[in-house]
Order: sequence, then structure tokens, then C-alpha cells
Amino acid sequence: MAVQNNLVKKATGQQALSLTAYLQGDAVKKQINQVVGGKNGARFISSIISAYQATPALRECTNGSILNAALLGEALNLSPSPQLGQYYFVPFKNNKKGVTEATFQLGYKGLVQLAVRSGYYRKLNALAIKEGELIRYDPLEEEIEVNLIEDEYEREQAPTIGYYAMFEYENGFRKTLYWSKAKMMAHADQYSQAFSAKAFEKLQAGEIPEKDMWKFSSFWYKDFDGMAIKTMLRQIISKWGVMSIDLQKASASDGAIIRDDLTADVVDVAVDDVPDQADNAVVEGEYKEAPSPAPSPASTGTVQAEPRQDAQPKVQDLVKVMAPPEDKSQNLPGQMFWGDDELSKAFLG
Repeated sequence: MAVQNNLVKKATGQQALSLTAYLQGDAVKKQINQVVGGKNGARFISSIISAYQATPALRECTNGSILNAALLGEALNLSPSPQLGQYYFVPFKNNKKGVTEATFQLGYKGLVQLAVRSGYYRKLNALAIKEGELIRYDPLEEEIEVNLIEDEYEREQAPTIGYYAMFEYENGFRKTLYWSKAKMMAHADQYSQAFSAKAFEKLQAGEIPEKDMWKFSSFWYKDFDGMAIKTMLRQIISKWGVMSIDLQKASASDGAIIRDDLTADVVDVAVDDVPDQADNAVVEGEYKEAPSPAPSPASTGTVQAEPRQDAQPKVQDLVKVMAPPEDKSQNLPGQMFWGDDELSKAFLG
């Protein structure tokens, strides 16, 4: 066993060295310097290697796809650290090209960072609603009345009946959204290739044999509430939120293979399938050569705007959101607290 472990460690070290050698090439250094700048190059390379070592399946990916995804993240001022949960490299087995490539996956904390930086959002929140808490929700007036369970442990153990998300701009505009758990279940069943509502019911009933448990590695099975909360955030911001240029770019690139010019090749896999803590699974499929065109504001109702550089969010008014510090070397994640385990979850929906 010790010999086998040593062999695994040796192989891992050789693969990591291969990526390191690639990143030290003259052409790659020039590409990095164009986006990152010389003085930040060492930090940038170190962050890539750390994320690479944390996700063994990335060893199957092409070095170029990992670098391009990292350069996009750097351009957005986000970190690939799995502990920060801002964005991830997720392996994608491209059957059309016969290679495995890394896709750029935006984490919910990365979304929160970009939203807060825009200077438009005073409040941003999402949480699961537990049994007995909901008194009423008026979809016409978008008003919710709840009586939250005060004891945190008791609340975590209570069954979930729905999900709520809201935001409020600095100018007072407010939007809310509520989905029942049944609606969320139908959404996951329709859009996630890795989830089945019928299989989920069997899993909860304890009807799945131990030998088949490996089939249920999707976070829709392992942490349904967490995935649902990410879906709510994606729904409310993408449909009704102000989207800065960076937020538009991140959303359009979410789940895509990034080209050398940092544009996106959209893959034929729903981003709902990807957990926020990217595991060792490799998603299979094909990609589309042309990226999907961005929807117009008239067709979606989404307001698009340039970032307001002079606008700073009022930290004391933010609900469950922590604004990032300006020093990128200390770039901490925005934090949201909803009473359940603080897993690093991807922003999907």
C-alpha cells in the first residue's frame, strides 16, 4: 500500500511539473503578462497550480484550456481557490475534439463579488424556507411574510418547503422571487442531466443499494438546498438585475471552454450539473463553435449598465453579503449565511 501511495504521489508530482513547465514557457509568459502584469505573475501561476492540485481530474485537461479559464478569472479579478468559491476549473470531455478541456465555472461567491462591485446592490439575499415558516407570499406585490425558526439547529433539521431570493438597489428598486420545492424539483429534473426527481425520492427513502451510491454524486442529490439557492440567485439576477460589463462577461462564459482571446465556446451541458466544489467527475459532451448571442434588454427585461466606479456599497446595509477588500492579494469571498453547512457551491441555475 505504501509503495502504491508513493507511485501515486510521484505521478501527481510529474503531472503538476508538466503544467508548471508549460506556464514557464516564453510564449505563455507573454500571454500571462498581457493580462496579469509581470509583478503579479508569480501569484497568478501559484493560484493555478493550487487549484490544479486540488482537483485530480484536471490532470486530464489540456494545459491551454486551464490557462485560458484562469486568465478570464484574473480579468474578472476573481480567484480560482476552491476555498474561496469564486470560480472553478471543471473538466469537460470534449467528444468532438477527442480531448478533455477545463471549463470556466462561476461560483455563487464570485457572482456576489461582481454584483457588489457594481455599486448598484444594497441588499442581496437567498435562503431556504422551512416547514411552518411561510405565512404567505404574494407574487403580484412580491411580498413575503414568514416566521423564521429562531433556533439554528432546529431550523437546519426542519424540512424545506421552498426558496426565496431578493435584491434591492441603492436607488430603492426591489425584486423578490419565491419558488416552492416542487417547482425547484421540476426545474432540476428538466435542466440537470445528472439529476432525476424519481431517483431522488428513492434515495431519500433509502431504496438505493450501497453499490449504486456512486451514481448519486451530483450535488443536486448531496445538497439539494444549496443547489436550489444558487439557482434562485441566478434566476433573479440574470432576469431582473443590473448587470455590469464584468457580470455579463462572467455569466456568458459560465460553463464554457475559454478561447485564447478569452471568448467562450459554449458546451452542450447544463451548468446545473456542476457542483460548486468541483469533484473528480469529468463531464462528457460536445461544444458549439459559436458562443450564444447575448439576449437583448428588450427581450429579457435585464438592465445592462457600465460599472459605476465611484459608487461604493454601504456595507452596513448589505444583507448577508460582505464586500471584497480592494487589495486583491487579500481578496476574500463574499459570504452568505443561511444556517446550513457552508459548502463552496457553484452559482448555477
